[in-house]
Amino acid sequence: MDSQLSPPGSPKNVVAMTPHQTELRVQTRGRGFHEITREVATWVRGTGIETGLCTLFLRHTSASLVIQENADPDVRRDFDTYFADLVPDGWRRFIHTAEGDDDMPAHIMSAMMGVHLSIPIRDGELALGTWQGIYVWEHRKTPHARQVVVHGAGI
Repeated sequence: MDSQLSPPGSPKNVVAMTPHQTELRVQTRGRGFHEITREVATWVRGTGIETGLCTLFLRHTSASLVIQENADPDVRRDFDTYFADLVPDGWRRFIHTAEGDDDMPAHIMSAMMGVHLSIPIRDGELALGTWQGIYVWEHRKTPHARQVVVHGAGI
C-alpha cells in the first residue's frame, strides 16, 4: 500500500486549522465607543494565522460589539445621539428598572446591535477596511469592566 494515499472516504490534501483563543478585558469609561482594534490586530498577528477567521464575542447584555468608522469621532457621537432618542433612558413604559434607568435601554441596544463579530484574516492581518475600527459600545452611563472572547482559526 502506498503511504501517500489517504484512507478511504477521507478528503485529499486536508490542512488542519489551528485554533487560538484569548479574552480581552475592556474597562469602559461609561456610555460610548471604546476602540479595541489595536489589541485585536496585535493578538491576530501573534497567532501566526495567515488566512482564517477572527471571531469576537462580548460576554454581556448591556453593551455591543460593532465595526464602525474610526476616522471621524462625530460618527460615533451621532450614533449615541440617535440611539438615545430611539431608546431613551427612564422611559416610563419600562418595567425592568432595578439596575437604573439606563439598564433596560442598554439591553435593547445590545439586542439590536449584537455581541458577535466575524472578521476575515488575510495575509496575517484583519481584513478591515481603511476607516473601519472594532469597538465595544458601552450602553450604560457608568464605567464597566467588559470581557471580549477573541477566537482565531486558520492556517
